[in-house]
Amino acid sequence: MKEITAIAFCLIGSVFLAATDVPGQQRVAAPVSTSPARPVQASTSPPAKDLERPQPSERDPRYRIQPGDTLSISFSLSPELDQPKVIVEPDGYVNMPDAGSVHVGGLTVTESVIALKKAYAGILHDPIIQVDLVDFQRPFFLVFGQVGKPGEYELRHETTVLEGIAIAGGFAPTGKTQVLLYHRVSRDWVEVRKLNIKEVLHGKNVNELPLLHAGDTIFVPEKAIVQFRKYIPYGTYVATNPTAY
Repeated sequence: MKEITAIAFCLIGSVFLAATDVPGQQRVAAPVSTSPARPVQASTSPPAKDLERPQPSERDPRYRIQPGDTLSISFSLSPELDQPKVIVEPDGYVNMPDAGSVHVGGLTVTESVIALKKAYAGILHDPIIQVDLVDFQRPFFLVFGQVGKPGEYELRHETTVLEGIAIAGGFAPTGKTQVLLYHRVSRDWVEVRKLNIKEVLHGKNVNELPLLHAGDTIFVPEKAIVQFRKYIPYGTYVATNPTAY
């Protein structure tokens, strides 16, 4: 009787497996995890407000094309499209034959080549394009405040803040030696540094004097005594009653 019962269970089991099998597929048993469920970790991405903060400036950034720059654009395999002298319009576009207006303002030379290739993608097959800067905005820095000749100066070579002040005529007698350096980190953020030039003039922290970058501004404020004298008359006076002193 026990043997009959065992045979019956075997037959029922084989029928059940045959009914659940899918032709052409292999049944694989999924492992059951006995470890406790791990808690879901919070996202480590910075909040949206942190994304608005200024990012570290790029080291040795490449020049970006500005309105008014003059470009030379050549096509190695299609010389009839060459533009030896094209001026970037105030909105950053250049007009190209057969491709219309192409926006290159704010791009590097390498990025402008990519933009032009996309513009000609439906006209030329894998064009070879070269872009050269013929005339461009010269890098400059500004010095204002208590210096001999405030104004804008070209940044022709590596120049420190002290050298920039010297180019602008040096400190005026009313100038304070603690100056402010304004450096634009991005379109919306400006870094301001307070520099003690007096220590540099006395041979201290000479190597910490920063180099100027294009667009930097140096401000030399007035001495405190000069600001004080604006509200007090000063000069040479004759005492009418010497015994009163």
